[in-house]
Amino acid sequence: MLADANPLVLSAMSEIFDKDPRFSLVATSATAEGFLGTVMRVPVQVGIIDWNLPALGGAKLIEVLRDQANAPRLVVYADDSGDVPRKAMSAGAAGFAPRSSAVDGLLDTCLAVASGKMVFPFLDVRGLQTDPIEQLSRRERTMLEALSKGLTNKELSKELEISTNTVKFHLSNLYEKLSVKNRAQAIAFYYANRAAKGDFSLEE
Repeated sequence: MLADANPLVLSAMSEIFDKDPRFSLVATSATAEGFLGTVMRVPVQVGIIDWNLPALGGAKLIEVLRDQANAPRLVVYADDSGDVPRKAMSAGAAGFAPRSSAVDGLLDTCLAVASGKMVFPFLDVRGLQTDPIEQLSRRERTMLEALSKGLTNKELSKELEISTNTVKFHLSNLYEKLSVKNRAQAIAFYYANRAAKGDFSLEE
């Protein structure tokens, strides 16, 4: 089950989990209370929640469910600013997936949590010194290359065979990883890297 106050994120995540045969999406909610009400009535194995869910908040929701016999194992999907991962772990969450990471990371975290593992990130300073391009998922690299051709969100949606909401979701992650604010800056980043590396390619 998914719970996020942002309808764009909720819609994009719903589509991603719906299309992945490894998962069965039970329900979604925009509030902590809605999530709580559903998982108390319907069997849910893994729940993905936003840390700032209205109105209870992620920490309180985790604490409430912690004492329930058949409660789902919870993955917090949020910005990894400050000490949110540590707070999520202290509250009793089973995992944490940063919004800045590739969607594949969230899926892998959910699978690991479903199998009984605890999954929390750590800061590897070596990663701060690597090329941002290397941190992009294959889908994000493809999207960056398509962006450089001047494709609109609608055209990206058609070319990549995903909804426009999912395009926006991937673009948001892409911008954050490249430390840019919009598509113009992302395109400039793409050409700057290609020029710097000579025979630059986004393909692996």
